[in-house]
Amino acid sequence: MDLIVAVDQNWAIGKDGEQLLYLSQDLKRFKALTLGHAVILGRRTLSTFPGGRPLKGRRNLILSTTPDFAPEGGEVYPSMDALLAAAPADAFVIGGESVYRALLDRCGTAYVTKILAQYPADRYFPDLDADPRWESVEESELLEENGVRFRYVTYRRRQEA
Repeated sequence: MDLIVAVDQNWAIGKDGEQLLYLSQDLKRFKALTLGHAVILGRRTLSTFPGGRPLKGRRNLILSTTPDFAPEGGEVYPSMDALLAAAPADAFVIGGESVYRALLDRCGTAYVTKILAQYPADRYFPDLDADPRWESVEESELLEENGVRFRYVTYRRRQEA
C-alpha cells in the first residue's frame, strides 16, 4: 500500500474540510499515479471531490460509519478492519488526516507534493522528515504554478534492522 498527499511547509493538508489549494500539475500527477488502482479515503475527503462523487478509473474504498451512505461508484466500509480486508496491496491512501494516520504504518511509499509556503490549516499529515522510519529517496526539481513553488518528494519506509 502506498499513499499520496500534498502538504505545505508545516505538513498541513487542509482547512475547514477543503484541501489547501489545487495545482493542476499536481492533480495530473495524482491521476497518473492512482489511475487503475484502488484508492482509500474517508467520507469527508470524498465530499471534496467534484460533485462529491468517487473518482473514475479507480476502485474507491470509502471509510464511513454513516448509515445508508452509499455513493454510486464507491464501496463503503464501516470499519478500518473491513476496509483493509477488501483493499488490494497496491492501493493508494488518499486522505484525509485520520485515514492517513491510521494507515501510515501499513504504507511502503509516500508520494508527497511539498508546497513551499504556509497556509492556515486545521488538518495535518505526520512530518516524514522527522520520522526515522521514513527516508527521502527521490526529489524533483523546483516547480512553479501560478506563483506557487513546490516539488515532488518520494519517501520510502526504511527496512527494519
